[in-house]
Amino acid sequence: MYETVKTIHILAWTSWMAGLFYLPRIFVYHAESATPGDATSETFKVMERKLHRFIMGPAMIATWITGLWLAWMLWGSVATSGWFWVKVGMVAAMTGFHHMAGTWVKRFAADANTRPGRFYRIANEAPTLLFVVIVIMVIVRPF
Repeated sequence: MYETVKTIHILAWTSWMAGLFYLPRIFVYHAESATPGDATSETFKVMERKLHRFIMGPAMIATWITGLWLAWMLWGSVATSGWFWVKVGMVAAMTGFHHMAGTWVKRFAADANTRPGRFYRIANEAPTLLFVVIVIMVIVRPF
């Protein structure tokens, strides 16, 4: 059962990360090349909503469920491991970023975005940094 849960966890996390990498890029293009109400803007709105709601949301939930399940299965060996708690903190930060991106989706949907594309270019770096730390914690287990 452990291998199955771990496989689902990795697949869900990979899907979630793909969305977290891609959604801010869509925001960049939306902010820089679309005028509120035009066809391009409406296309970006559909892309943003579907990516966030139908791919990223379920992937995040599956990541959390399988991650908690794995932690429960391995609790005796991970409960006192520093790397595990750093990973949990990074996943919590990633969840916060996910919800922040959801706020941005709603702003674009309401034609209320006030931020330039540069803001979203910079924001796009956050998931990358979280990704790097999580992978290091899981593979290297520095402490």
